[in-house]
Amino acid sequence: MNFVQPIRDREKLEEMKEELKKKGTRDYLLFYTGINTGLRVSDVVKLNYDDVRTPEGNMKTHITIIETKTKKVKKFPLCNGLLIELEKYTKNMCRGEYLFKSQKGINKPITTSRAYTIINESARAIGLEEIGTHTMRKTFGYFHYKQFKDVALLQTLFNHSSPSITLRYIGIEQDDIDKSYYNFSL
Repeated sequence: MNFVQPIRDREKLEEMKEELKKKGTRDYLLFYTGINTGLRVSDVVKLNYDDVRTPEGNMKTHITIIETKTKKVKKFPLCNGLLIELEKYTKNMCRGEYLFKSQKGINKPITTSRAYTIINESARAIGLEEIGTHTMRKTFGYFHYKQFKDVALLQTLFNHSSPSITLRYIGIEQDDIDKSYYNFSL
């Protein structure tokens, strides 16, 4: 199993978004949703119109899902740039329609392996390595931690059992190890 990294550089993150936009709105929004929610790819691909809009067609204030892996309820606000992007993207969609539809079949979500291909090809095109679908979740965690410095909150968001697992997961532990080597000399 390959260990994937978060995207730690904001410029590379913007490059990644631009590269995905070239492939289409669906692929860009798949990534944008992943990096702004911290959801696992298995949960991102299953999002549908009803998760983000009310039966009357208005945008919801929160997304509530049952996580595929943990079977736990996860609720988080739909806000900021993600709200704006999803509002535009879903305005002509119908109830029950998957946000990230496969081109195969009628109203089927893309697979997690297809999501991996989308993310990985775009990453390679801009010179990033060790990138996969989990990169979206790790990138969310990395920047969330850098902004708020609250490992306990992030641990809760990710359902991790300890702060050390969370820090290792988002690459902070490796950053600290690297820094210690760069600042050490005998």
